[in-house]
Amino acid sequence: MLKRYFIAGLLVLLPIWVTLLIIKFVVAIVDQSLSLLPRDYQPDFVLGFHLPGLGIIFGIALVFFTGMLVTNFIGTWFLTLWESLLSRIPLVRSIYMAVKQVLSTLFSPEGQSFRKVLLIEYPRKDVWTLAFQTGTGFQRPNDQTGEELITVFVPTTPNPTAGFLLLVPKQQVVELKMTIDQALKYIISLGVVLPPSMAEQKSRLSKESI
Repeated sequence: MLKRYFIAGLLVLLPIWVTLLIIKFVVAIVDQSLSLLPRDYQPDFVLGFHLPGLGIIFGIALVFFTGMLVTNFIGTWFLTLWESLLSRIPLVRSIYMAVKQVLSTLFSPEGQSFRKVLLIEYPRKDVWTLAFQTGTGFQRPNDQTGEELITVFVPTTPNPTAGFLLLVPKQQVVELKMTIDQALKYIISLGVVLPPSMAEQKSRLSKESI
């Protein structure tokens, strides 16, 4: 009885605690954006005490202001001039253009990156894993292999931000009826949290076996 109470309490409090820790970590990182302001205008100096979360408001305002600035004629001209300057710096040029291209692809409505959840045989035949499609049309490997290859990202568990980049024949992948969010929950939970369709199927099979 005591064990049941303890586990029930743990299942309620532990997710809340982990969620608060993550939120606290994110807020602390974003609050560092306030250091961009002159010291005399920083909230800690003006108010005389630290108020968590102001960095989030400042960060959102900065993003919107930047977006408004670069979408008009003068902002576009300034951005072109800035990128022209960065393109003359070897290391900075490579990093900046790579990050910009990745973000432009991810946020493009027409893009196919991270729109599909796939099932592929990896790391060997008859062993399957989840992957996200990140690109198509890599022509040189297609010509050399004689097959249409797609670029996929295989995330690791429980940290999906790390993983492996693979070129896989298109006809050897299975597209799943699963959202990116459902796939990430499945990966992070070590396979414990099943997508609704899989959970319903598992429940139905369990009832049939009784």
